[in-house]
Formats: sequence, C-alpha cells, structure tokens
Amino acid sequence: MTGILEALAAAAKYIPVVEKPARRPSLPTRLFITFLVVVLYFIMTVVPLYGVVVRPQQGNPSLALAQIILGISFGTLATLGIGPIVTAGLVLEVLIGTGVIKLDLTKPEDQKIFMGAQKTLSLIFATLEALAYAAGCAFWNVGGTCTAGLATRLLIVPQLVFATLLIIWFDEMLQRGWGIGSALSLFILAGVSKRIVLLIFSPNELPGLRVPLGLIPRLWMGDLKDTIISPYPTLPDLVGLIATFVLIVVLTYLQLMRVEIPVTGPRLRGIRTRIPLNFIYVTNIPILLVAILVADLGILTNIAKTLAPGPVAQFLDALQHYISTPRGLAQVAKDPVRDVTSAVAWILLSILFGKLWVDLAGLSPDKQAENLIKSGFEVPGLRRNKKILEALLAKYIYPLTLLSSIIVGALAVVADFFGAYGTGSGLLLATGIAINFYQLLIYERTLEMYPLLRRLLGE
Repeated sequence: MTGILEALAAAAKYIPVVEKPARRPSLPTRLFITFLVVVLYFIMTVVPLYGVVVRPQQGNPSLALAQIILGISFGTLATLGIGPIVTAGLVLEVLIGTGVIKLDLTKPEDQKIFMGAQKTLSLIFATLEALAYAAGCAFWNVGGTCTAGLATRLLIVPQLVFATLLIIWFDEMLQRGWGIGSALSLFILAGVSKRIVLLIFSPNELPGLRVPLGLIPRLWMGDLKDTIISPYPTLPDLVGLIATFVLIVVLTYLQLMRVEIPVTGPRLRGIRTRIPLNFIYVTNIPILLVAILVADLGILTNIAKTLAPGPVAQFLDALQHYISTPRGLAQVAKDPVRDVTSAVAWILLSILFGKLWVDLAGLSPDKQAENLIKSGFEVPGLRRNKKILEALLAKYIYPLTLLSSIIVGALAVVADFFGAYGTGSGLLLATGIAINFYQLLIYERTLEMYPLLRRLLGE
C-alpha cells in the first residue's frame, strides 16, 4: 500500500500547483485575497454546469448534511463541493492510523508524500463521482426518463474534475502565503453561516409549504403556527434558534478551556511553567470526520438510487436513515429507535476518530513526551526520562481524548435533536474554525507589527 501511495504522490508532480509568493503580501492584501477566494467559491455554487438545468434539492434528506458540510450545490460547478478532497484525506488518514500504510506525518518527507497522494486521490474521486452522476443521468432524469444523450452527460465529467482542481488551488493559494488559513475550512464556515442567515432572514417560500423559509419573516407576517416547534425538518423554529445561540456559547467556552501540567526547565535555571492542553483536546476533527462519513453515505445512497434501485440502494437508504440524526423535537418524537441508533453511532464514531486523530497529528503521549525532552523541560520531581514523562502525560491525554470526543459527539447530536440552525456538526465546525481564524489573525497581526519577531520565528 505504501508503494501505491508513493505512486499517487509521484503523479501529483504533473498537476499544476500554486507557488509561494516571492515576497509575502501585506496582511490587508492577504485578507482581501482570502475574501475573494470565498466569494469565488460562492459564485461556483450558483454557476450551472454546461448542459444542466439546476433543480432545487432541498427536499432530499440524504443530501442535506452534504450540502451544509461539504458545500455541495447540486447541478452547479460546486456539485461535488469539497467532498472529494476531504474524503481522500479521510481515507488516507484511516489507512495510516490503522497501520495499513506506514507513514509518519510528523516528518516533512512523509507529509509531502501524503499531500501529493491526497491531491491525486481527490481528482480520482472527483472523476468517479462525476462518472456516476453521468451514468445515472442524475441531472436529466425527468419522471424516470433520461432526457440527455451520452455526449451531454459525459461533458459534466471534465467540468467537475476541473472544479475540484480549482478548489485545490484555492486551498493551496491561502496556505502557501497568498491568503490566511485554509480555504476548505473557510468554505465550511461560510456555508454554515449562509445557512444560518437564510433560516433566520430568508423571505423565500418553501416549495409545497407556502411559507417563508426564514423565521423572522414568518413572525413578521403574523404566522405563529409551527414557530415554536416545527413539524418539518426543513422549517426553522424558535427552539432551534435558542439552541443555536446556546451551543455557540457553550462551544466557545469549552474550546477556550485549558488543562495545565506543571513543568520545570533545568536548562533555564529552574524556571517553572505549565503546559496547557486544550480541554477539547481533539478539537473539531472527530466531528468533521463523522460528518464527512455520514454526508458521503448520503451521496452514495443518492447515487445508488439513481444507478441501481434495488436491495443495495434500500440497504444504504436504511443505514443512512438510522445513522443520521433527526432534526427538531418533532422529528425526534417520531422515531425513538432512530434517535438511539444515530446518537450511539455519532458518539462511537467520534471516539474512534478522536483516538485516530491524536495518533496521526502527533498529539499522543509519546510524541508530546518527545517534544518535552527536546525542549529541555521536565515534570517537577521526576528525572528526565521519556518513558516516565509519557506515562504521566498519558494520565492527562487519554482521558481528555475520550472525554472531549464524547463531548463533541454528544453536543452535535443534542444540537440536531433541538433543531439548531446549520446542524449540530456544522455549528461545531463553524465555531471552531471561527476561533482558530481569529487566533490566526491575532498572530499575523502581531508579526505584522513586530518584524523582528517574524525573523526570530523564521517566518
């Protein structure tokens, strides 16, 4: 498997890349470029594919999470969204975490192989998904009849592959110094924020319901029916609005909490300090991976229904139904079995991906102990020994990993149960991304104000 990964990385050398700027642009310029990239992505979500008539997909529950988390806009250049890219990363991380592929992502050489393989695999996934849509006549199926010829259907394949490559370039542009942060993260933040704004303010009527989508327009019109608890999963209510704000406050508080370990540095004349560990040690990565998995399952189910309706499609549909969380108290009351299965599935998957992420990201006790040894620090009262430090750190890190994985999984489930806007997983991701982006802005602003500090840090 490692040889296959190296072959994928080698193929990536033939894919054009965005080069680093010869001189890093000023902070305002990078902020403008970052804003421009997000705007261009939103434009992609409204530009239809050539030969395709865009039809609304809001009533399709299997694509609901994918539309929010993966930035999918069916029938447009963003039909695949960031799905192929994050799915490729998820597949590679699972293979590395299970030991199928031997790579150490803390080493620059292995990181380069991983990034190259992810880029090639992303384009492969984009090609396969595009071919599946073309073969299933997904965009031209009217009343069970395909209204497009083979040439028209195949024409969407290069369009979707190029759109995926364009998103990869957007991400490279920001991460290589032209902008700030990660384009993929910002697309998730922008998508969730857009969804929240629409659910609060949109005056557009929902098909079949003849009421505005936004909560405020409904209240303004005096339509108080179903505003406290909505019977429809697509229609926002007051309970969901309250749950949204409560969840954002709770998440912000939890993500800023720290667990501190006292250490001392003998090389620094006994200076004592503390190593802060995030209380949400796994950050928002586990819930991102769970959301991607569930969203991809929804996409696969949709493709299976189109290509081969039958027992396999029915099985995937049932699996997707019982693993995806109901949205809103009215939906929760309808199917208690689904409530239990979805909650258990999300929490268990969150724990699994949390442990996997800690091992892959160099956050495990042995990696942290190694970093402590290299920095010259040690825990008071213990001799400078990696194994001892590792055993001590394990008492903090493993419980934090388990606890924080359970917390983020449970918060996502509870938020969906109460109908939080943007979905529970979307809010978790958006809040974490917003906090990280704010901290990154402070860091960049500090380096902008003090050029000497930039030189000391080797920036």
